[in-house]
Amino acid sequence: MTERRLKGVAAAAGVVVGRFQFHARHHESAPGARLGDAAALEAALQAAARDLQALQEACTPEEAEILAMQVSLLSDEELASPAFEAIAQGDDAATAWCRALDAEIEGYRAAEDPYFQARATDFEDIRDQVLERLQGRRLADPHVASQTILLADDLKPSEFLATRWAYGSGVALARGSPSSHVAMLARGRAVAMVVGLGDALFQARGLGILDGAAGEVVIDPAERRLETARLESTRLYRRLERDDRHVRARAVTADGVSIAVHLTIAGPGELDGLHPSLCDGIGLVRTELFLDTLERLRDEEFQYACYCRIVQWAEGRPVIFRTADAGGDKPIAGYTLMGEDNPFLGIRGVRLSLANEAVFCVQLRALARAAAHGDVRIMLPMVTLPRELERARALLDQEVAALAAAGVAHARPPLGIMVEVPTVAITPERFEADFYSIGSNDLVQYVCAFGRGQAGQDEHAGLAVASDPAILALVAKVVAHGHERVREVGFCGDLDTDPALLEALLRQGVRSLSVPPASVGSLKAKIAAISLAGAEVPRR
Repeated sequence: MTERRLKGVAAAAGVVVGRFQFHARHHESAPGARLGDAAALEAALQAAARDLQALQEACTPEEAEILAMQVSLLSDEELASPAFEAIAQGDDAATAWCRALDAEIEGYRAAEDPYFQARATDFEDIRDQVLERLQGRRLADPHVASQTILLADDLKPSEFLATRWAYGSGVALARGSPSSHVAMLARGRAVAMVVGLGDALFQARGLGILDGAAGEVVIDPAERRLETARLESTRLYRRLERDDRHVRARAVTADGVSIAVHLTIAGPGELDGLHPSLCDGIGLVRTELFLDTLERLRDEEFQYACYCRIVQWAEGRPVIFRTADAGGDKPIAGYTLMGEDNPFLGIRGVRLSLANEAVFCVQLRALARAAAHGDVRIMLPMVTLPRELERARALLDQEVAALAAAGVAHARPPLGIMVEVPTVAITPERFEADFYSIGSNDLVQYVCAFGRGQAGQDEHAGLAVASDPAILALVAKVVAHGHERVREVGFCGDLDTDPALLEALLRQGVRSLSVPPASVGSLKAKIAAISLAGAEVPRR
């Protein structure tokens, strides 16, 4: 047979070589007397909630939070009220419940935001769980063996959690979303997953390869590809086992130096399925990635709700919100300038914010209001001159005063800056910020005069790396200034692709790092293997 490659969307990393297995929902009978329709629905809602609560006991805190959300939905009188009203008008319980939930599901599917679209699966899940109990059926305890690729149209969170996943198993879905709760659960359990493969997936038979990072499934692979995939699978799972031992532990070097590990996120949806105990806080919220339209930039209530959701998740840990870093490779229609010769060297970041003060003040107000609920900190991107920081500080003080005068709950957040423009890195003493965060991606491209979009060209490898001595000298200068002024200095950047960088940063005195959630375990494992003997430990 000629090998066939199906391209989908990466949802959970990992490589699985195994036999394809179709997902079937096997049920066994569940005894129970048939009750009146309204009573039957009430009993089914309660039974489904009890079963989910029992399933929670065997879950991690992150997984339990997803199930807790479903339990909450099952007890939501407003969600079930259309079904009870339909029953009162003569519908049977199963029909009434399905119609009520299908209306919710369609509403979520029609949403523009992929995060909300992905939540449709949660409503499908509770719809089917209640329906099973109304019809006197119960989901049997399924098992997916090692070296098995489970094929399904989609999976629901309760199905995933009720399944016993053997080491080295994976999931290929015709539909699904990388933002769905089941994808988050797969990442948490190191079950490789690819979604969005389409109906061609169901032609798969026999032996295949699933590559969760590449978002690909290979049917009838050639022998050479099989051999390569088996080696890669072994390597990846050994690393995952190592990282998993560290993900919940404190980050400490081999000689006992504590390192703060924070998350870098693109929006509140990234936190679903995660527990705050895996980190020391959130070091960078890239607000421009969810404030991606002019309407959202002007919508104070939308922003406030997003910020509060993140702050509440953090449970008192610090959360650093970077104000909208629009421009460059992140244009926003109607807001960023069009036709600039070089957008990366143009009006972007705080420059753009200060050119649109009315829009900027909406964000400052929403952040100050969110600060009433937790440890909120504001960070300015692309600061080049001291007067930019001073003007932003004046605007923040202005909005805080206005909130106080209006009697609106708020707090005045600390105001820090990104260190990503050489003028700041060379003379940090000119910038009286409350804290500093070194943004390696932009700093490297500006110091090395090599665009980060070109970094993949092998013939130019080494032209722009964060471990370059010039970059490390600037890092040391900023860190020294921070320690002198008792200001925290963090580092945001890709610590996975430059093996020499992490130890060099720690030896320069960096003690606060921010990485994507998926990199936390790997980062902590690498920190644990580093000894800083002979390096000067910074004063605290």
